[in-house]
Amino acid sequence: MKLTHLPITVWSEDDKPREKLILKGKDALSDAELIAILIGSGSRNESAVDLSKRILSSVDNNLNSLGKLSLAQLITFKGIGSAKAVSIIAATELGRRRRVEDIVELTMITSSKRVFEIMLPIIGELPHEEFWVLFLNNSNNIILKSQLSKGGISGTIVDVRLVFKLALENGATGLILCHNHPSGVLKPSEADKQITNKLKRAGDSLDVKVLDHLIITESKYYSFVDEGIF
Repeated sequence: MKLTHLPITVWSEDDKPREKLILKGKDALSDAELIAILIGSGSRNESAVDLSKRILSSVDNNLNSLGKLSLAQLITFKGIGSAKAVSIIAATELGRRRRVEDIVELTMITSSKRVFEIMLPIIGELPHEEFWVLFLNNSNNIILKSQLSKGGISGTIVDVRLVFKLALENGATGLILCHNHPSGVLKPSEADKQITNKLKRAGDSLDVKVLDHLIITESKYYSFVDEGIF
């Protein structure tokens, strides 16, 4: 028997995403229903909710993966034009920025896990490598987060002089190095080890200690200290 698509307009009030949010609150909606509100409509043969389910299914229902889809990738779905794709991209970017703001209060570093929580929203999902330094005071509070390089990591790209210029200007007594591996591989490369040792030696001479170096992926991290490399 051929199934007939019923447009959202003929659904009961409780089943319409917008009305459902108004009546029951945002927590009552599924991810697909929230996306359906963003895109507004589906197509002649597919409701906005069904279209949203199809998009989510393509990324294994993972919202982080959804946030990585480009405009070009989104418009390959029938029923998604550039305007709807832009709405999805804008919403997922707002979600990412909200996560960054949520961890603003986590300023005191007490463990490598705390560093991971702070840096994950910033570099964990990037498609390219970035190298960041957290500058700490005597109480292990972060006084500055700074991106030192983008696109790769080596002794020539990470400017050691700039790192310690920023440290001295901001009164930092400790540094934590962080960079991401978009490949998902947590094992440090020789370049990772070399730049760590170079920064450690420079820090020892200036009495600014390099406390750790974390490699971050979208779900895990590697701490040089935890792994006994320091």
